[in-house]
Amino acid sequence: MLKSWAVPKEPPSTPGVKRLAIQVEDHDLSYIDFEGVIPEGEYGAGTVEIWDKGTYILESRSENEIKFTLKGKRLSGGYVLLRLRDKNWLLFKRRG
Repeated sequence: MLKSWAVPKEPPSTPGVKRLAIQVEDHDLSYIDFEGVIPEGEYGAGTVEIWDKGTYILESRSENEIKFTLKGKRLSGGYVLLRLRDKNWLLFKRRG
């Protein structure tokens, strides 16, 4: 499964910038390369685009915090997801 978050204002590429990340339904691995338009009235309606692609290293995970390193074409470095409440999380890039 692909764990998924929607980040409406793009993921931060520099430390100190925090973004809302909304946890969305997990996706089957067969969706890893999906791009296109999901019709209005269907779950997830709208345009889907692959913003970045690469690998990640999970460093630690608890119920309310996920620390990981990204190695993508656009994003790289250490990141944190902190649960705010329900499906809302805070995404930020770590310093150093």
